[in-house]
Amino acid sequence: MGGPRRLFGTDGIRGVANVDLTAELALDLAVAAAHVVIEHLHTGARRPTALVGRDPRASGEFLEAAVVAGLASAGVDVVRLGVLPTPAVAFLTAERGADLGVVLSASHNPMPDNGMKLFDARGFKLPDAVEDEIEARLGEDWRRPTGADVGRVWSDPGAAESYLEHLVAALPHPLGGLRVVVDAAHGAAAALAPQVLRRAGAEVVAIGAEPDGLNINDGYGSTYPQRLAAAVREAGADVGIAHDGDADRCLAVDAAGTLVDGDAILAICVLADREAGRLRGNAVVTTVMTNLGFKQAMECHGIRVVETPVGDRYVLDAMRRADLSHGGEQSGHLVFLDHATTGDGLLTALQLLGHVAAAGRPLTELAAVMTRLPQVLLNVAVPDQAKAMRDPGMLGAVAAAETRLNGAGRILVRPSGTEPVVRVMVEAPTAAQARDTAEGIAAALR
Repeated sequence: MGGPRRLFGTDGIRGVANVDLTAELALDLAVAAAHVVIEHLHTGARRPTALVGRDPRASGEFLEAAVVAGLASAGVDVVRLGVLPTPAVAFLTAERGADLGVVLSASHNPMPDNGMKLFDARGFKLPDAVEDEIEARLGEDWRRPTGADVGRVWSDPGAAESYLEHLVAALPHPLGGLRVVVDAAHGAAAALAPQVLRRAGAEVVAIGAEPDGLNINDGYGSTYPQRLAAAVREAGADVGIAHDGDADRCLAVDAAGTLVDGDAILAICVLADREAGRLRGNAVVTTVMTNLGFKQAMECHGIRVVETPVGDRYVLDAMRRADLSHGGEQSGHLVFLDHATTGDGLLTALQLLGHVAAAGRPLTELAAVMTRLPQVLLNVAVPDQAKAMRDPGMLGAVAAAETRLNGAGRILVRPSGTEPVVRVMVEAPTAAQARDTAEGIAAALR
């Protein structure tokens, strides 16, 4: 038997709203986070301040109320940002001089889920050790402030505009002449994604841009690129851009509707920025899920690839340790450390489209810089991740499959940090071989 499951996963806390993430838990987490901030992270004479943003999920309304109440009751001033992308909250936390940023979102997960992400005063996600301290202090006895010592709550109506200005300032090249379809997943970027692309000079068609609190990620966004592909073809657009519910991801499709994933987007940006002298360290950070084709493309251009576990926090940690500027994940979490402290889907879209506009060539040609090895990813629901990872049948299936591949492919089996599943990833010389191999391992897990 292992120990209790850690409350924080690789990307904050996530689960079914009002079941796994309740108002009571959100309030308690906010109080514990306030205590940690006050004791360890806050500097200066003024009262500590936290920014709170969310995506449009209906459950975000009561969870936001709980978090704001918890923070203010513990003596922290709170700025309510309302519905904004996760990277906007990260940027504004640093830009506004706050001590803590809180985002209520479950990213690409379905509407019934919700989650919580925490950022420090510089806009970086809290390290594991700080999250663990917050978790350890849940429910502790504490002295409640009274009178003038309780936190105050207000809104910041200029927050979205500050974020948009920051994005446009990072644009590598104007987007005039590009016709773009953007799919905002009925999420946090529904208003901002079309707006920033138009400011950058693009002609924009927006889909998935009418959130009602219930339709987030429902058939739209980065987990449903088929909808975007059809819209691009119908509109005769040059490029399609897809975000997820909190807009920290960006995927693309070319004019024919062919998917251009995070690996290809990163490859395009790395090579263009090296040419412009903007690639620090002549290296890029990726995860174990990155396609072998990306690594082969970087090797051909003499660019070193640093590999980390899955999770943009680990990509970012490696970038900061080595003072590198570019990193990302196949899922579309890309980090441009010269401009952002976390994955930012809107920033990624502007970087990619700016390079397309500057090159004067279609996206499909730029994406050909890397040739993807056929890859299959299966998510297998399991009651106990740790037990599943030790299962002799699964381990035997993996060993046999590796023997059959004989070095011509790759197998990765890992527990998800955000969902109760084990992810099976297989790369092989042919799509059929990758699919058969992945399904064999998944069958052993089931």
